[in-house]
This record gives sequence, structure tokens and C-alpha cells, in this order.
Amino acid sequence: MNLVKIIEFLRNRLKTVTWVSCAVLALVVVLDAIPAVVDKEHAHTAPEHWPGFWAVFGFVGCVLIILVSKWFGHLGIMTREDYYEDKPSSPKEARHE
Repeated sequence: MNLVKIIEFLRNRLKTVTWVSCAVLALVVVLDAIPAVVDKEHAHTAPEHWPGFWAVFGFVGCVLIILVSKWFGHLGIMTREDYYEDKPSSPKEARHE
């Protein structure tokens, strides 16, 4: 199957994709809270014993990556549309044209 067709299929059903993704995330957090499913006996830190810690950690990490990327992009990568147009560098050059 063509990748473009798959993307269009999922884009046309965006609300369903969102609900299914949230349901899978909720299921993973619930399964993480059940001691018989996930063994947390050998966790290295105290927060690893909290139910859903790694799901929240991953979500916060992704949000931080997005925010820092947007900040960095606005800081210098995104420029004016006329950035590369020829402009006089001083008022004297403008008068001689």
C-alpha cells in the first residue's frame, strides 16, 4: 500500500485516530498500575514505582522538545520574507542610487 494513501486514510479519520491513541495510552497506564503485569521490584529510582511515570515522563519530554524547537525556530531560523533582498547598508548609499 502506498504511504500517501495511508496518510490520507488516517487524516480523513483524524477524530477516530485521536480517540484510539488516547485509549491505547490509557490502557498502557492502567496496565502499568497492575503489579502482576509490570514488575517494578528492580526500579532504580523512587518515581519509577509510580503508576504511569514513564508515560507522563515521555509526554512531558515531547512537549519540552516541541516548545524548545519552536523557541529556537523563532529565535533565528525563521526570518523575514525580504531578508535576502538587496538593501542599502547606509543612508549614503541610498542617496547615490
